[in-house]
Amino acid sequence: MRSEFPTRPLAEMVVNLNRQRVPIKSSLRKAGPYPYYGAQGIVDYVDSYIFDGEFVLVAEDGENLRSRNEPVAQIATGKFWVNNHAHIIRANEISNNWFLEAAINQSPLASFVSGSTIPKLNKSNLEKIPLYCPPKPIQDQVGDFLRTIADKIANNRALATDLEAMARAIFKSWFVDFDPVKAKMEGRAPAGMDADTAALFPDELVESELGLIPKGWEVAAIADLCEIVGGATPSTKNSEYWDEGQHFWATPKDLSALSAPVLWGTSRQITDEGLAKISSGLLPEGTVLLSSRAPIGYLAITQVQTAINQGFIAMKPINGASSAFLMLWAKTFMDLIVGNANGSTFQEISKKSFRPIQLVRPPVNVLGAFSSLASPLFDTIANLDAESIRLADLRDTLLPRLISGKLRLPETETVTGQEMAE
Repeated sequence: MRSEFPTRPLAEMVVNLNRQRVPIKSSLRKAGPYPYYGAQGIVDYVDSYIFDGEFVLVAEDGENLRSRNEPVAQIATGKFWVNNHAHIIRANEISNNWFLEAAINQSPLASFVSGSTIPKLNKSNLEKIPLYCPPKPIQDQVGDFLRTIADKIANNRALATDLEAMARAIFKSWFVDFDPVKAKMEGRAPAGMDADTAALFPDELVESELGLIPKGWEVAAIADLCEIVGGATPSTKNSEYWDEGQHFWATPKDLSALSAPVLWGTSRQITDEGLAKISSGLLPEGTVLLSSRAPIGYLAITQVQTAINQGFIAMKPINGASSAFLMLWAKTFMDLIVGNANGSTFQEISKKSFRPIQLVRPPVNVLGAFSSLASPLFDTIANLDAESIRLADLRDTLLPRLISGKLRLPETETVTGQEMAE
């Protein structure tokens, strides 16, 4: 894209702080509160720091320098440590950190990356990368725009994390610790619970094969609360199954990068012909997906209809259970799930091994009361995640034009303000 702004080599726009980096072997790291950054982000937390402030980190090596599946540059703020797999730079008097991060991520890097086995972006080549260099006030405007979106997305993620923690706490209190039952056994009103909900719980625990459980509840299998299905991969050699596909088709990799436990889309889609090769077909919204191998444990509630590959156990709620209940049961009892896995090359939990896993099954009215509390929390999590996706898409759409000067901030702020208000 042509620009009205001149270009400069990155070296003229930054201060390079690589000499201050200090790698620490994993065996020598002491746990602490400070992020320890590598090429693609935080890899650990340590007990000390060597940088304090706002900086730009750029991957020095790694496959992502060629694939560009993730940003190669990122903002790092506060107190942190950096190893020698990431360059650390800071804007000088003619540039802005947030503008630099975006400009680097928008730049083609293939001609600056060396190494056939392990791609590497050395300091000399990094500093040769040409970047658009608008006047500093324009860079600051773009930087403020990017920071505003980043802050909003970060706030959404933090709120989603808090809401999920609330749902997990309620699940544990009701279905693991049996706090409402224990309170009534002691003659107390269950904490934080209205009288109608409290009346759903008994005031006695009885023996069972899983230990003490509330009277009137029963030991059951997870298959009693959900229909359990798997998926498949249509032949990738047959283009009729894939070209111009219109149906989402999920793999565990789609769940690995989620910032919240909700699935809005997939990296690949299949055609009607491809879908016909998967016996489970399109799974409905509200299906809980659990990756069943490599690794076991990725979880998400589908927000769209989707087909899946063979790397999942899919749980469709039945008999009064909700997506929220199944999701939180799987998270809470993941060790039990993994304990039922087998495999010599890699661990895998099969549908046959998963279906009979035992749990304490509450009455339908208790499941309903739990759903009335937890499901709205997950609905809000999904809405927050959807907003973050929209903002990220809007940012990525506008960014090339902002960096090149083809779009100026007053126009951008109008569009962004409308998006944030929705």
